[in-house]
Amino acid sequence: MPPTQAPDKGLELDVLAPDALDRLDKGVIGLDSDGTVVVFSEGASALSGLSRESVLGRNYFREVMPGTNVPSFRGRFLAGSRRGALDESFDYVFGRLPQPLRARVHMRHGNAAETGPVTWLTIDPIESLGAGLSREAVMAAIGRRARAEPVDASHCEREPIHIPGSIQPNAVMLAADVETLQVLAYSANVEEIVDPLNPPLSGRPLADVLPRNFIAAVRTRLAAGTLGDGQSVRRRLTLTGRSASYYAVAHAHAGRVIVELELEPDSADDFPTASQVDTELAMGRLREAGTLVEAARIAALEIRALTGFEAVLVYRFDADWNGEAVAEDKVPGWSRSLLGLRFPASDIPAQARALYTRAKNRFVIDRDSVPVGLVAAPGAGNGPIDLTFAQHRTLSPIHLEYQRNLGVNGSMSISIMVEDRLWGLMIGHHRRPHYVTPETRSAATVLTDAFAMRVQEIESRRLWAERQAHLDVEGRLVRGLTRSDDFVAALTAGNATLLDLFSATGAGIVAGERVTLIGRSPPADMVDRIAAWLRDRLPAGETHYSSSNFTAEYLEAAPYREIASGLLAAFVDESRENLLLWFRPEVPSTVTWGGDPRKPVLAGSGPVALLPRRSFERWVEERTGYASAWAEWQVQLAGSLAEAVEGVVLRQRRKIDELTSLLAEKERLLEQKDLLTREIDHRVKNSLQIVSAFLQMQRRQIADAEARQAFADTSARVMSVARVHDSLYQAERVDEVDLGQTIENLCNDLAGLAGEGHAVDLSAEPGLMVPYRKAVALSLIATELVTNAFKYAANPAGGGRVEVSVSASGPGEVQLRVCDDGAGLPDDWADAKARGKGSGLGMKLIRAMLDQINARLDVANNPGACFTITA
Repeated sequence: MPPTQAPDKGLELDVLAPDALDRLDKGVIGLDSDGTVVVFSEGASALSGLSRESVLGRNYFREVMPGTNVPSFRGRFLAGSRRGALDESFDYVFGRLPQPLRARVHMRHGNAAETGPVTWLTIDPIESLGAGLSREAVMAAIGRRARAEPVDASHCEREPIHIPGSIQPNAVMLAADVETLQVLAYSANVEEIVDPLNPPLSGRPLADVLPRNFIAAVRTRLAAGTLGDGQSVRRRLTLTGRSASYYAVAHAHAGRVIVELELEPDSADDFPTASQVDTELAMGRLREAGTLVEAARIAALEIRALTGFEAVLVYRFDADWNGEAVAEDKVPGWSRSLLGLRFPASDIPAQARALYTRAKNRFVIDRDSVPVGLVAAPGAGNGPIDLTFAQHRTLSPIHLEYQRNLGVNGSMSISIMVEDRLWGLMIGHHRRPHYVTPETRSAATVLTDAFAMRVQEIESRRLWAERQAHLDVEGRLVRGLTRSDDFVAALTAGNATLLDLFSATGAGIVAGERVTLIGRSPPADMVDRIAAWLRDRLPAGETHYSSSNFTAEYLEAAPYREIASGLLAAFVDESRENLLLWFRPEVPSTVTWGGDPRKPVLAGSGPVALLPRRSFERWVEERTGYASAWAEWQVQLAGSLAEAVEGVVLRQRRKIDELTSLLAEKERLLEQKDLLTREIDHRVKNSLQIVSAFLQMQRRQIADAEARQAFADTSARVMSVARVHDSLYQAERVDEVDLGQTIENLCNDLAGLAGEGHAVDLSAEPGLMVPYRKAVALSLIATELVTNAFKYAANPAGGGRVEVSVSASGPGEVQLRVCDDGAGLPDDWADAKARGKGSGLGMKLIRAMLDQINARLDVANNPGACFTITA
């Protein structure tokens, strides 16, 4: 409570009437013990731009000037109230007045004549501050209502947000050389902790400014290599000549040790602070979440409860870095809701995402606060200081204006890292400036990390189950491949097929010029063109392709959008002859954006090339031509299956090569065998001809007529066999003989042996090929029949004529016919045959040959004898 008697220094304000206060050249404000405004002079109204009527009765720190609800302002007020005495002066920069203003603020307890005990605030202007070149340009362009036009949003990605050259005013910064720990630069508000001129601060050791135990901790961590990117030393410390406590954070980056100091609340009760118990209970509730949606909802609720923001969002990135608010918790009085809205990737450009990946959290107390610049010693050769990991680095003017367009002042953003990838952001919004204590900031970061771990656990469990199911299918497909030499059939016609993978509704295989399709797929000619397009599109060495908007990329496939908006493809081998494909159908949907995603930025002018868009009203897009997206693990699994198929293809190729080699060897052996067989036939023919010649020679030397005839018959039989071997030698094949040609040559030989007056009229069907055994048998039968005709059917006058014909008789059958012009067979020939007569060697040979080839003999007198053999 304020004292009942004001100090002597405040008597002049206590006794002044309201009209006298209004005449002072400074602002005068009187606050009661709760911070409610009870006095507001004309000077205060002129400085703030607020009328007295709009301010009286309202809380100065929370409603009138919420930027002062920080330890360096309201914290002093509360500390003085607890001490019962307050008489303190300090410089303060008011960020959002008609014009930013640096002023000397004096707080003292007093006793106003009309209101009783008060705390007097006198605000004595020091200088009016410009908004800064970038901010001035932003405000001017916004004021002119710059029209949205097509612009290059990549300008946002080139903004050097990691080297802004300034920090937020609630902290003081010192930058020292990492080797010597000598001060190289400091923030312009460093006088809050040390006199920068007496002696000059540049070049002085950090130990001259900060406690030695803190410097020792920094040196220890530097020596251990544990003060690098994202690592820090955190301590509460008291500075020489200062009664207040500071929260100090030091980290090392880019050759600098950067120390940030911010004034801590005098009491834990001054500003809401999350306790360890609060954090543990929140984490327990988070662990109970069974789904991602539930976990996100709990995380938003718990972090808002810890930090006091009016709204907390869980913001998730998709594969293209567009964002979506998947969960939201907010105060009932804020009608604006971002839940379910999507935001284009340009809202958080690439370099901002890269910064979020490295520096995990960022808290902004007051969007409109005036940044504090960094000061370096002249001629020190200092380049821009990289503030990537600085907690109080100022934000980009574009980002701050984006917050203004959203209606947000105080803000928070904490990275949600899942498996070392920026999954999303935990975002806090407040319509007024909002201070969060260091302990609470740490608690919110820890809880966000816990949420990230829960997301990873939930997603991993879901993905594990889904992957296991697909791995089981892949296992069955691979087992089928190992048992088959036709990989196309193994993947498309078994119990498990390509359609059982990836929730595809169509699938196909391109194997050279062969296209095989299953399910709902484009026609084969289109799939063949798709394969050619993929071969041209994918660079050498790249084997996978996936798209959820395929028909927009390959316009020739647009007519098949309903069944093939999604395509996953994997080449089997480096030749790219073989390709596996999966198709997904179009899933028409509506996407609700936070503003028109086609106009993510506004064209600026002057120093500001781009401005953030102003409208975040719901903008609904009807999306067509899109299928559900392919997961990265599905692309990888398709690749592994293609590798398994490659093994089968290689095995097939090896087998084909082996069979080709074996066939070539067999053909070579057959050729050698053919040559050998022909040589044998040639030699046998020659040998038989020699035997026949010897028999003829021997016949001429024998006087006995019957013996001579026996030698002649034997010679004819040998000659018939020789003629078959001669035909085999001359034929293209070694296992078949041209029967007509063989019989013709044989009859010519027999007619010559029989002498003059004997002739054979031959009629032979050309090209009548018969097996070797049948040719030998028919040749011997023809020899016997023709020889007998010459002997027994000759006319008494001498000589005789024999007719021989060879023709096809039916499928697989031939007919040999031998007829003479003699007197014919005797009438009792059939009876004699039945009685066993006619059983000479010739007839025995004929019957043996007939039995050997399963042939039939028909005999008739016409009027000469006529023998017909069907075989």
